[in-house]
Amino acid sequence: MTTEQVEQKVRETLHAVALDQVRAPGDLAEKVVRRRSRRRFSQAAGAAVAVAAITVGAVFGFGGGGTAEQDRPARPATSPEGWKPWQSGAPGASERGCLVDGSALYCSGSKYDAAKFDANTGERLWTVKVNREGDGPDHAFAVRDGVVYAYRNHTAKNQPNGDYAGGTDLMAVDAGTGDVLWTVEMPQDDRTDQAAMLIDGAVLANTPSLRAMSALDPLTGKEKWRHTWDKGIVCQRAVLSGVPYLLCARDAEEPDDTDVFRLDPATGSAKKVTTIPGRPQLIGTSGDRMVLIEAKDAARKDLRLTTISSAGKQTSHPYRVEGAMAASEVIGDRLISVSWKGKASAYSLTTGKTLWTSPVGVKMPDRDTVLGIASPVVSAGQGVVYFLSPTGDLSGLDLRTGEQVWRGHVDISKPGPGPVYRESPQLLLYEDVLVARDGSKIVSLLPRTGG
Repeated sequence: MTTEQVEQKVRETLHAVALDQVRAPGDLAEKVVRRRSRRRFSQAAGAAVAVAAITVGAVFGFGGGGTAEQDRPARPATSPEGWKPWQSGAPGASERGCLVDGSALYCSGSKYDAAKFDANTGERLWTVKVNREGDGPDHAFAVRDGVVYAYRNHTAKNQPNGDYAGGTDLMAVDAGTGDVLWTVEMPQDDRTDQAAMLIDGAVLANTPSLRAMSALDPLTGKEKWRHTWDKGIVCQRAVLSGVPYLLCARDAEEPDDTDVFRLDPATGSAKKVTTIPGRPQLIGTSGDRMVLIEAKDAARKDLRLTTISSAGKQTSHPYRVEGAMAASEVIGDRLISVSWKGKASAYSLTTGKTLWTSPVGVKMPDRDTVLGIASPVVSAGQGVVYFLSPTGDLSGLDLRTGEQVWRGHVDISKPGPGPVYRESPQLLLYEDVLVARDGSKIVSLLPRTGG
């Protein structure tokens, strides 16, 4: 398969995304394969993995986070010590997204592959400049033991036609100083949630080949072990309690089944855990379980949600889609979603029941101009799930009942002239504080819930 065929496959997949009736904007496929007309998917053999990751990300996103106190009544929000409301609008530092870790905010943009902000004040503390272009949807994906893990463009090589051979590096950055500790070249331009992730004692990365996952030393980037799979096989990846799992199936239109393997985080030795029929898509994790979804009818309205525990126990429930989804996220035991009609719902992964359906409380955008609203976030301590629309509207619903307990607005939206496609905004939590981002604009505020 040529590079052009790979790109066409991505286009076809994104145009056909309909698992939960999401209709991809007309130019989304071109944005993915173009990366400003100069970024490339580097090898055809990785197309299936890239397509699967892009599809899942476009429809559902990857999420998690515990909600141990999710059934308690909503309580008033309290601000962290030393925090004050702030906003930042520095271009080039945050357009690709942000990650909260403790009292720090790590972002990426067109000028900086990584930028650290003080989450209390918004002060920018250090930056890591990009190599050549800095576009794309990626940002720092993890922080552990004083090290930030993110992506950056691989050192470019100019081509005879004036273009350049792009690529992606996985990089580790000292969280205190911003010094780049190491970089490892990735085999293709894939920066999705499954390209690299933290496991016990290592960083699990899709390198050095398209059909391999390597455990890299978190301080040096040196390979500790490697697991490979055969040509014609595609593997989805998940981590449960620091242990990596692979869900592998034939790269075919109708695969027979999917094998689930547990990899020893210390040695990489693989043990088959279970086999499941078909090739359901991994959409997230919930505690000690992987969460997968599969369409059961041609209209893709009747779905099946399956959870697989670390021991291989499978539990399946039907999941009915009522209208197209604008956002959806696995958070704790629940799948929380929002339809384009402005209805939010919470679905229990344990019981298979819809717990509540309520108005989301934000103005829904035009589907032709944006992929969706921000993925919802849950404050477990407050017992509130928060939503953000591209218009800047904010809403907080009681996690138990779906009743609206707060609403607000932030001026982060700057729509351009004409029907230009826009990325979805982002909503994050710093303890009880909300961090809303759209492009280079970041606003940090405390929602006055519970009185």
